[in-house]
Amino acid sequence: MRIAAAAYQMDELSSFEAYAEKIEGWVAEASSDLLVFPEYGAMELATISGRAGELEASLHAVSEMVEDADALHARLARTHNCHILAASAPVFEDGRPVNRARFFSPSGDRSYQDKQIMTRFERETWDVVAGGPLRVFETALGRIGVLICYDAEFPLLSRALVEAGAQVLLVPSCTDSLHGWNRVRVGAMARALEGQCIAVQAPTVGACPWSPAVDENRGAAAIYGPPDLGFPADGVLAQGSIDAPGWTRCEIDSDLVARVRRDGTQHNHHHWVEQGLRRLVEEVRLR
Repeated sequence: MRIAAAAYQMDELSSFEAYAEKIEGWVAEASSDLLVFPEYGAMELATISGRAGELEASLHAVSEMVEDADALHARLARTHNCHILAASAPVFEDGRPVNRARFFSPSGDRSYQDKQIMTRFERETWDVVAGGPLRVFETALGRIGVLICYDAEFPLLSRALVEAGAQVLLVPSCTDSLHGWNRVRVGAMARALEGQCIAVQAPTVGACPWSPAVDENRGAAAIYGPPDLGFPADGVLAQGSIDAPGWTRCEIDSDLVARVRRDGTQHNHHHWVEQGLRRLVEEVRLR
């Protein structure tokens, strides 16, 4: 399985055709089986209508173009015979938008994952709300789950996906500082360790002075695994340079996760239940 994680620079766009040309170029260059774009990378679509400079207006502007963006990604997944996690976008439901990452397979199947836990900016300033339940995507590459940015910092979300069979966790992110990027990075690496699985982090990078929401973007794309049998000693399968746009790629044996869960030096995935979480919580409360 060839995986490509994008460190994605958003641009001011003159038209949807310019956006399509850009995404087509990125997908063609990736030349991989699984492509991961970042959180809120779709916010550049707001520049087409000239509404990117206002927080509320930019949400509506992007949401109105998601259907066209989805048709584009579905076509590219079929044409390039790959699976694509498109850059997440605000999608309005019940009055307020959710932060939604859409997933496309070469067979034409489509699904999506909404962000579960909102950051302070999303909930206090932007009024983006938590969306629908966690999902596991059944694919020819194996079972795949998505933890959007901040979600990767919460182990029980990851565990729910792992217990549902996820072997790969996709972590699209959008952070305005290296502090934020490192929080998500550490979360993704921890999720790979405890679930004995692969975690793929894809961030936005670069300055976007046209947007008060995504004006600063820091980070590097990376692909992580548990530091155990068949994986690097530090668990880092591949990592790009800080703030450098482009793809970070690696090729992984599709049986590697099953092997490390079965024969690894430690069995974090299997031993999770021995924490006795409910019992521990009750014991702490009693003290």
